[in-house]
Amino acid sequence: MVSERRTLLADTALDVLADEGMRGLTHRAVDRRADLPPGTTSAYFRTRAALLTALVSRLVQLDQQELESTAAALPPLRTAEELVDGMLTLTRQRLTGEGRRRSLARHACAVESVRDPELREILVPRENAGREAVRDFLAHHGVRDADTRTHTLLTCLDGLVFDRLVNGGGVPCEALEGLVHAALR
Repeated sequence: MVSERRTLLADTALDVLADEGMRGLTHRAVDRRADLPPGTTSAYFRTRAALLTALVSRLVQLDQQELESTAAALPPLRTAEELVDGMLTLTRQRLTGEGRRRSLARHACAVESVRDPELREILVPRENAGREAVRDFLAHHGVRDADTRTHTLLTCLDGLVFDRLVNGGGVPCEALEGLVHAALR
């Protein structure tokens, strides 16, 4: 029960952050959004830092689940076109619906982590099936230092998502093709 309540509060805090930004993320706002009595969030997460840590941990958990399921749904990557298609799938997920809300929260948390080493540690990119598929694809195609190139490629993808969150619009396939071909060069 306690674990379920903590998850509910972390999910609700994520929603508040996506809708209202970092300034709007308060214990009271989470209580209101979750339709819980005042003080409930404070009882589970005594400080704002504790609430933010729970939110970021939950965000990473949801992101990892998304990346694992996306990678599992795709065939093994053999061609640059297949890699571009996989990146398009992930980009669309990150720019629509719940994925968009998590992307907004993720970027707000990333900025906050500049001043908070604990948050930064939680947000460090994790191993997952998606990252592994990209690294394996690059290594199979003879890219030297596939780990570094994978990190760079996925960082560029995050940058495209950020740009589209801020400026609107979808990500053009040509931009992703350019990133993949640059990584292969």
